[in-house]
Order: sequence, then C-alpha cells, then structure tokens
Amino acid sequence: MEFPNDVASYSSTPASFRDSSLDEVEKLISNATSAPELNSSDEDFWQGIRNAFTLHPTTINFNNGGCSPSPRVVCESLKRQIDVANQGPSIFMWRDLDPEIEGVRKRLAAFFGADSEEIAITRNASESLMTCLFGLPMESGDEILTTTLDYPRMIFAIQQREKREGIKMVQVEIPAVPKSHAELINAFERGITSRTKIILVSHVGFMNGQIFPVREICDLGRKHGIPVVVDGAHAFAQFPFQQKDLGCDYFATSLHKWLMAPIGTGLLYVNRKKVADLWALMAPALTQTNDIRKFEEIGTHQAAVHNAIAEALTFHEMIGTERKTARLRYLRSRWTEKLVDVPNIRFHTNLDADHSCAICTVEVVGTKPGELASWLEKNYQIVTAPIEHVQFNGIRVTPQIYTTPAEVDRFADAMIVAGTRGIG
Repeated sequence: MEFPNDVASYSSTPASFRDSSLDEVEKLISNATSAPELNSSDEDFWQGIRNAFTLHPTTINFNNGGCSPSPRVVCESLKRQIDVANQGPSIFMWRDLDPEIEGVRKRLAAFFGADSEEIAITRNASESLMTCLFGLPMESGDEILTTTLDYPRMIFAIQQREKREGIKMVQVEIPAVPKSHAELINAFERGITSRTKIILVSHVGFMNGQIFPVREICDLGRKHGIPVVVDGAHAFAQFPFQQKDLGCDYFATSLHKWLMAPIGTGLLYVNRKKVADLWALMAPALTQTNDIRKFEEIGTHQAAVHNAIAEALTFHEMIGTERKTARLRYLRSRWTEKLVDVPNIRFHTNLDADHSCAICTVEVVGTKPGELASWLEKNYQIVTAPIEHVQFNGIRVTPQIYTTPAEVDRFADAMIVAGTRGIG
C-alpha cells in the first residue's frame, strides 16, 4: 500500500510532535531562577509562556476553571492526528493512533504517582465521577454523604439513584469560607451514619476554590469502612500533589482545566484492588472485570484527543507544577490585595495558601452575579463565571498562567468601579 508522505513519516512516531513553542519554553526554563516563588513575577519569562498560546486578542478569559485554552503545541498535535486518522480511520486511527493511549496512560500514572493499571482516560470529571457514583454497589436505604456545595451534576447523579433505587443523599452544610480544615472534617464526620456507603468530597470546591483536607477525609472514610470518591476536577495540575498525599481509592478529574489538555479529556484513578468491584458506566467484555480499561469502553472515539494529552503533560512538566502554582497565587494576590478595602466588595474564598490557590469568588454586595458578569464582559471584555447559591453569591475568577498583570489590574480597576459607583 502506498502512503501519502505525511502518513508514512507519521507511522513511526504517531504521538510525538514538537513545534517551536516547546523549544522557546525550554530556553525560558534554562534561564529561569530555580526558586518558583522568585520566578512568579518575572514578566519576561511569563510573556514567553503566553506566546505559546493562541489567544483571542481582546477577550480576557477569567473562566479557566471552567475550561482552559490549550498551548499551541497541543492544538497542533491534535489537528495533525485528526488529519492523519481521517485519511483512513479504520487503519490509521484504530491501528496506529489508538494504541498510543498506553503511553499517555503511563505518563499520567507517573505524574499522579500511581500504577498505570490504575489510570483510565475518560472524557471529563463528570464521566469519571459518575462511573464511581453509579458503579459502587448500594441497596435501598443506603446513603451517599456529600455537601451543600458540591457540583450540581454530581448531585443530579445521586438524585437519579435516589429515584431509581431508593438510596438517600445526605448533604452536610459546610462553611463556604472555613477558618480551619477541622470545620470541614467535622462536618463530614457528623454526617456519617450506619447507612453511609459512599462519601463524595471535592478536592477543590468548584464555587470558590476551597481546598478540602482530602487526606483526613479519606482517613475518616477508611476508619468507618466507607469508600471516598474524590472530585479532583479543579485540583489536578493546579498545585502539587500525588495519590499518596491524598490516600484515596477513587479520584476523578478533567484534564482540560489546569493541565490544559484537549477539551473532552479526563482521568479516573481506581485503586488496583478496587477495579473488579466497580461497575463500568458502559458495559465492557466480561473478560475485562479486572482491567482498568473497562472504564474507557465508550464506543468509537477520536484517538487524537487522548494522544494529545501527552503534549499537555510535556508543556506542564517543562514549566513545573511549583513554578506554575507560584504564578497562579501571585496573579490571584495581585488583584485581591487591590480590593480588600474597597466598599461593597466581599470575598467568598479563604485566601490563605492552605485553603485556595488560583480560584477566588468575589461579590459586589447588592449586585446580582449574572448582571455583574455581563457588565464586566460588555464594558471590559472580561469573562468570569457567575455563582449563585443559598450560602453566597458572587463571580468566580480564575486566571491562568498565560494571564498578564495588566489583565488582572484591569479586572481590579473594574471591580473598584463596581464597588464604589455601581454598574447601573
């Protein structure tokens, strides 16, 4: 068979692409200080990182916690693999591209500090979490313990089990801005009963960026013989941690947030000893009972999407998690410090480093979150995420490593206007 030139060359290294942006990042890293906190305000360095992205020229995206743009090298890898696969999907996608998922699996496992046979590559955190919430056996009257601040889609999943199977959801109320992690741990402990069969905990709360003491909550679950499912959608690659730091048996995340992988990529970690007893979301072959890959059986899918995760990992690892975290905290502090004493401005995030990182939710008292978000976008081209909850309201603000100080200053200035003069 005669191959087009690009296919022939591609077949030898199906998932390996490198463009000039990685070379530039490599040069930046070689010249950077070894202390991440000292590098956090080096604007020459971070402008070089920004140059590795293709961004809208006027929009300021402060909803990266929802979904982050990928670096250009990730997008180019994705596009090229799609083009190659499209020339003969049953050959080039299934035969040549799809097996590359194993290399991605090994790299994700190494990054998370897990066995590669414990890592399933999914489409997002929701798919991974629902695998656990639907797949762990329960009986009528059994309880799933979660909080009043958990992600709505997970609440909906539990409510479906309530309706179909007669289980019960127990939501403990937790403070949105706790003064200590003990307040969160104690709330979970108060919610445990003899019928509690699953605990669901967010590693980082999606509403305000609160970092939960996952290790202690997993220990609490283990003490009572209750499996703990960790929603790590907003945690993975935002700040340093590995599986051993959490002590969890089940962990789910989206990779298109802080890892900046292609949109529609996620990860599910299941302790190897627990794989057999967790039902897959979609039925696998009976021979896959003990195989982590059973959680990837979703039918035909685009191989390029999971393969390009490798480029996102390379980009992230070249920068380094500690350096990235320091930059995110620097950007967050830059705008929050400008607003601390502004009238009518109220924070709904504990700004201590033990409690939060990049994400912060802020309110202009007396202003509806949706109206504030619309005003910011219309007048300042700043995109944020409105948050409305019975416990608090505000807008969620999530810059990314490509964000500039000028952009966060623009946001702070706009919020000063909103807080002192209003938006009407």
